[in-house]
Amino acid sequence: MQYPIWKIEEIRHQIDVVNGTKSPDIVITNATFLHSHLKKWITGNIWIVKDRIVYTGSGMPLVSDQTEVYDATGQKIVPGYIEPHVHPFQLYNPQTFADYAAQLGTTTFIADNLTLFLMLENKKAFSLMDELKELPFSFYWWARFDSQTELKNEEELFTSKTIGEWIERSDVIMGGELTGWPRLLSGDDQMLYWMQQAKTNGMKIEGHFPGASERTLARMRLLGADGDHEAMTIEEVERRILQGYAVTLRHSSIRPDLPQLLKDILEKDLQIFDHLMMTTDGATPSFHIDGVMDKCIQVALDAGVKPIDAYLMSSFNVAKYYNMSNLHGVIATGRYADLNFLKDEHSPVPLSVLSKGIWLKKEQQKTRALDPINWSSIPDLNLSFDVSEADFQFSMPFGIEMVNDVITKPYSISHDTTEMELSKNHDESFLLLIDRKGKWKVSTLIKGFATSLMGFASSYSNTGDILLIGKNKESMQQAFREVKKMNGGIVIVEDEQIICSVQLPIGGVLSNKPVEDLIEEELVLKRELAARGFKHGDAIYTLLFLQATHLPYVRITQKGIFDVMKKQVLFPALMR
Repeated sequence: MQYPIWKIEEIRHQIDVVNGTKSPDIVITNATFLHSHLKKWITGNIWIVKDRIVYTGSGMPLVSDQTEVYDATGQKIVPGYIEPHVHPFQLYNPQTFADYAAQLGTTTFIADNLTLFLMLENKKAFSLMDELKELPFSFYWWARFDSQTELKNEEELFTSKTIGEWIERSDVIMGGELTGWPRLLSGDDQMLYWMQQAKTNGMKIEGHFPGASERTLARMRLLGADGDHEAMTIEEVERRILQGYAVTLRHSSIRPDLPQLLKDILEKDLQIFDHLMMTTDGATPSFHIDGVMDKCIQVALDAGVKPIDAYLMSSFNVAKYYNMSNLHGVIATGRYADLNFLKDEHSPVPLSVLSKGIWLKKEQQKTRALDPINWSSIPDLNLSFDVSEADFQFSMPFGIEMVNDVITKPYSISHDTTEMELSKNHDESFLLLIDRKGKWKVSTLIKGFATSLMGFASSYSNTGDILLIGKNKESMQQAFREVKKMNGGIVIVEDEQIICSVQLPIGGVLSNKPVEDLIEEELVLKRELAARGFKHGDAIYTLLFLQATHLPYVRITQKGIFDVMKKQVLFPALMR
């Protein structure tokens, strides 16, 4: 990562403040703060000029009428929390999720770029990222090397030119995550070239290796993977540590593994906390009702992790791993002024939050919201077609059965699919994936999604194409038309009535509402789905991963029904 250069006059002004000839903007007095290098609590004063800490120690600066003096007596101060593995497109968008997370002390995201990459040409994506960079919040990004699904035009999107432009950006600090890693083991030198290019630019490579064997981990480490967040058991944590990986422990809406992993690490007395990070890994909105990285820290504290280790796993460890502790994760001279003021070390939800020297929260009150971002460069959904009876012809011999929220396998269809409505006595429903431009469709049945869901439509999917699910074909058509009318969203229809809806006007996949409001909408959606027989934990992830070819065993994709293990299309998409 390239060092962001403060202008010469800014640096000279900062030195004048240290010399005592000019005044800082903020002085934190009587501060008890966590020093990440010493791993201990230090007392002193913190001087801040604009977005930068210019001094920590016992001294006091020249104080002018423009200097804010904040007395931190009785509080503990820790570095702003860093979320090292964010998918900031889970109905919320990067700005709304950052605004929400910042109030809880998370002031830095290392974020997935896939949605921006798939929906925008690089120039427009970079313009949005530059706009986000102006906020009093720190955004860093990944560079994806594969799409997680089977796209009709993947070769046109993922090129050395387009990926190389991402790698060249100074705020892109991670390559991956490597959901397409089997291609590497099969000899894909194109992906390996991109990884080596990323390494040359000082980036880390993040794996995605659920259930990987020791030999697979060793091979992927030799190919360039630096870290992995897929350890689900203590044995998998140890296996990754032994192979030299940095390990990120996950606490998400799909895999809330963190409590047990930490319990097992402590029971085995593994002295590995310096090599651990934590993540919520793209959890859906309602999972965050009680926090973001503060939630992970609380889990760690509840498990018996020492407070200093818990805070460093969510700040300094991340900054050190990504070679940016010169800016983040340390309360010391030269760093960004990202500070969380806590009641005590056992209370990770901050009373006050400074992010890049700006108060976002003070004395438990929100003092500033992050400015809205102009998302107009993301194309509107604009469904210019309608669905007809011809789209609801289902002639495949097998359908897709849900094993859990995200794993699907094939099953033999035995029902008459020419009827307008399927019986509620079983858990099979019609399933359609339709191109958002109306050019093609894939139709089959899905087993295990619901028992009495009449009509359901979603423009939220892995690729932004339209998913239709339901027992009743007319209700599915009505749900589609409601999504069309909303210009994107998720809808449940029953007896010609709209039961609930979530509007997603940004490209048909993202909401512009505050996360607090989105949490309530998602909870209603989950409740209505559960009432109709959805028995899994996270319907939003189900919608996202129905197309995801990094998971077994069969998927519905733009190319058709795809066998993940055999890497082949079993039944192709049909032109409409």
